[in-house]
Amino acid sequence: MGQLAVSTPEVQTATDPGAFAQPPKPRGFARNFVDNNKVGTGAFVVFLAILGLAFIGPLFMADTNPSDGRNVFASPSSDHWLGTDYLAKDTWYQIVKGGRSLLLVAAAAAIMSTLISVVFGALAAMIGGKFDLVVLTITDIVLTIPSIILLGVLAAFVKLNSPFLLALILAATGWPTLLRAVRAQVLSLKEREYVEAARMLDLGTPRILFREVLPNMMSYIVINFVAGMTGAIYGQVILYFLGLVSLAGNNWGLMIQQGYAQGALNNQDAMWFIMAPIFMITMLQLTLVLMSRSLEDVFNPRLRES
Repeated sequence: MGQLAVSTPEVQTATDPGAFAQPPKPRGFARNFVDNNKVGTGAFVVFLAILGLAFIGPLFMADTNPSDGRNVFASPSSDHWLGTDYLAKDTWYQIVKGGRSLLLVAAAAAIMSTLISVVFGALAAMIGGKFDLVVLTITDIVLTIPSIILLGVLAAFVKLNSPFLLALILAATGWPTLLRAVRAQVLSLKEREYVEAARMLDLGTPRILFREVLPNMMSYIVINFVAGMTGAIYGQVILYFLGLVSLAGNNWGLMIQQGYAQGALNNQDAMWFIMAPIFMITMLQLTLVLMSRSLEDVFNPRLRES
């Protein structure tokens, strides 16, 4: 009789390269962002370049921007890369010097408005009752007033002679929309099982809010912080254009206001001076919007899979 062939399972030996293979490690946030968001990565690189121009560029510039005689609204040249303004001063100098204040005020305003929205929106949802009613009433009142009018009224009563006051005014008009969104998110999250478990353990509202609820909203908060910066930048430009802030120093919004006041829109020779700050603000806003959209794709797996 023939012998039956018995198959034995293969046993991996120590010399087999797959014997001790490690499971693949999950990719980090940065790697995931770069691999899945080419547009967002490009926007982030441009944003870093703008930051470098605004914060590092002034270190290589002179302290003053002297007038170049009667060379008013001159075209770009080797001496003046972006031409000159109505006082024959270098436009490139003003572009390099004018970005830092715009970015710092926008970031400060976004931080303050985000804190107001997150703290009061989350507390309103967690506490409820009369506190929730009061917060919603104030929010609805602010929402019914057009932001431009509210900015103008606040600026008329407050002398905006410091960046902090300017950021405070911008933050005072930028929180209502985010507050309602945060409140809705917290109302949903507080019904989750882990929050109910924390309540049963009597951990207290502050601990539940800041340890259990808000950490699960960090992606949403970061995205809205970026959106808050874009709103603060537009708000600054409006205030400068309307002449409601101190018209001194270097700022891209101030350059637009000065160019408009000196008739740059009707002067073909002044095109470089008026278009330079508009281009920088547009690029800054575009990079922030693209970064915000890309962050949303990374934080939301359903959007990434679609």
